[in-house]
Amino acid sequence: MSEAFEVKDCALIAISTGEYAQTLRELREKVLSAPSNSIYYHFWGGLLRPRFDDPEFQNDFAIWASHSLHDKTLAERLALIDPSDYLDLEDLRREVVETIEIRLDESERLSLVTADHRFYFVRSQIIVIDTNRSVKTPKELARIVPGLSAGSIFYHYIDARRRPPYNKDDFSVWIASFGTDFQELVERIAEVDPYFTNLIELREELSAVMAAFFRPRRGKL
Repeated sequence: MSEAFEVKDCALIAISTGEYAQTLRELREKVLSAPSNSIYYHFWGGLLRPRFDDPEFQNDFAIWASHSLHDKTLAERLALIDPSDYLDLEDLRREVVETIEIRLDESERLSLVTADHRFYFVRSQIIVIDTNRSVKTPKELARIVPGLSAGSIFYHYIDARRRPPYNKDDFSVWIASFGTDFQELVERIAEVDPYFTNLIELREELSAVMAAFFRPRRGKL
């Protein structure tokens, strides 16, 4: 018998590192030395920050390249980096550095350009909150997902991917413990991309995947 799924909520606290960059070359050097939870924050933190517009780019590096450095080419390349493709934050860091280095090699002028605004490096600390809610079956989980907070979706579907030993979302890991009857659902959940979206849309997509699996034609499941 699988243990109950304990629903958590979370908040991502932003903490200044005291480091900043105002040129692309400086950005490269600071990315190389920034703490790993700073790389994490600048890719994922925007999902939990209040936003009053619809940003063109998802991560902070791409936003800065576009709006402060005015380099659309670099911004678009940085925006294409999907952090969910990298289980290791060091691999993600290397991808950012390599993207910047390629752009610097293409244009000597860029190494001399001063951005309109500094890029301030921020690191993150996650605060986990116990909601005192739990479910005992995958079908019960499917029923409550539409009402989960954005913080719960972030914690269980995004942040879980960097937590050992599974490095997978909590929903998939827990449902898989119920056996092969649920393998199709596990695979469908894992296919949902958490990055090029917002948390509300992500919750809706996960809800739709789970609801489709538990339609009446599935019988007793």
